Amino acid sequence: MSTLVMDTDRPTARPVDQLAEISQKLDLMAQSISVLGAQVNYLMERAEADRRRQQTWDDLLADLTPVANDIYRVAETQLDEMQQFVTLDDIAELAKRLARNTRTLNQMLDTLESANDFIRDAAPLTKDMMTEATAQLAELERKGYFGFARQGMYVIDQVVTSFSEEDVKQLGDNVVLILNTVKALTQPQMMTLLNNLTQGFHEAEAEAQAGQLDIGVFGLLKQMRDPEVRRGLAITLETLRRVSAQAPKNGK
Repeated sequence: MSTLVMDTDRPTARPVDQLAEISQKLDLMAQSISVLGAQVNYLMERAEADRRRQQTWDDLLADLTPVANDIYRVAETQLDEMQQFVTLDDIAELAKRLARNTRTLNQMLDTLESANDFIRDAAPLTKDMMTEATAQLAELERKGYFGFARQGMYVIDQVVTSFSEEDVKQLGDNVVLILNTVKALTQPQMMTLLNNLTQGFHEAEAEAQAGQLDIGVFGLLKQMRDPEVRRGLAITLETLRRVSAQAPKNGK
């Protein structure tokens, strides 16, 4: 009885195993087809990218070809014009000199780089200095320094055109006396005297113009009774006497 059961089970087990094996092979085949499809897609994408890149290069070449032809024609024309000034021997000699002076050129480039670094570092400071200098110059212009300098140049020009070389020589011979005179005139007493004289002259001139100053004989005699007038006349006469005594005398 059991033998018959075992005999009936064997035929049913073999088809199941075969189906499983076939299913496994189909799965492997499906996976292989999927991988193959991915590879085909990758190759197609690469081919499309290569085609686009080649198209780009072709377009670039088509655009640059006229430009290159124009450059070539211009260069050929320029070389024809320069041929009478520059020859191949001159270019070869220049190349030799450049080769011989390579170290000198390197030193010059080092110096240029150092100068460039210095300028780059000093640029902010220079900018600030220029801004400050511009502000100071504007302030000097506002205060009138430049106008004063222009007028000073005008004064110097008048002096130069008005005096001869001999006059300047005499001025140099007497410069010590002139400076001593200026020093004496700039003393406080002399400055006060000059200020009083100027102020008194303007006041007297204003009274004379207004008709308030008596210029008759009796008016002058009346003014002689004023002690300040007599004192002023005495000082004036004494000053004239001293000046006359110091002046060089002619004759005896």
